[in-house]
Amino acid sequence: MSARDGRPTVEDLDRVVDSFRGKRVLVVADLVADEFLYGSVQRVSREAPVLIIQYDTTDVRLGGGANAVNNIATLGGSPIPMGVLGGDDHGRRLRALLRERRVTTSQVATDPDYVTPVKTRVLAGGVHSAKQQMVRIDKATRLDDRSPARERVRRALRAYKGPLDAVLVSDYGFNLVTPDLVEEAVALARRRRVPVTVDTRYGLLAFRGMTAVTPNEPEVEAALGIGIGHDRGRLEAAGRTLLRRLGVKAVLITRGSDGMALFEPRRPTVHIPIYGTDQVADVTGAGDTVIATFTLALAAGADPLEASLLANYAGGIVVMKRGTATVAQPELKRAVASDPAPGPLLGPA
Repeated sequence: MSARDGRPTVEDLDRVVDSFRGKRVLVVADLVADEFLYGSVQRVSREAPVLIIQYDTTDVRLGGGANAVNNIATLGGSPIPMGVLGGDDHGRRLRALLRERRVTTSQVATDPDYVTPVKTRVLAGGVHSAKQQMVRIDKATRLDDRSPARERVRRALRAYKGPLDAVLVSDYGFNLVTPDLVEEAVALARRRRVPVTVDTRYGLLAFRGMTAVTPNEPEVEAALGIGIGHDRGRLEAAGRTLLRRLGVKAVLITRGSDGMALFEPRRPTVHIPIYGTDQVADVTGAGDTVIATFTLALAAGADPLEASLLANYAGGIVVMKRGTATVAQPELKRAVASDPAPGPLLGPA
């Protein structure tokens, strides 16, 4: 039962979270290795004005679309990743990490000519201080246009017959996700009458027919060639433009410390303030957590507002953790319980 002002109640949201269990979400995604190199700062080098870091350890985590997969799993859902890995060490490591989390990899293809995307972050600090990110190194990679592995993913998507509650597409720009592939994902979702969401770094205007998209504000600005900043009017125009141009049922724009804005056709815009504090520890992978939670909520029968509120809680939790992190179902339930009146939820200024 919702509150009198139309906002979902704590009980409403709690029931949705309980319904996450076992929901099957097909995740068509760029699978990325997030690598963290930890060390301690020794001194300034005599060779150049740079710090010398004494290496300590390396930690490899599921990143990119694989982080969305991981979040669905920790929230109680059953993700089914579809993507491509290289035949290299990082590809094998990602496959092993997925299996450790009891996530099937039967739909993940291997291309021996493809280099698994890796984002390496070097973190260092003093003996008694928290380690800070010093530099990030991205391994440039791109799936070949003629890769047979991409065709295997497309065929697997077209032929998928298993139980299904939602489809999530995560595009990090490594040339797996194309308009044709998104069309296949949308067609599958429509045949099965389940929601389909898309999170894309660079192709926001290239896809059509999804249920919802969850871009961040810089992605919206780049796609539309505008600046938004703190201008509520420009934000309103941008959200409504995306609704029309993409033909979606919902656009959820994440805005960092300014929270989120939910746009639906013929409904007032809803502005959701951030959950927790704006003194974040690490935003790495927060967008993956947001779309994972949002999509899982839709799969569980939530409406876009309920899904957005839960995604906001999950995002607020994960940015307080170091590195590429996930949210567990008990954490999300505690966050919902700690906020007796979700909101305030405000219409356009």
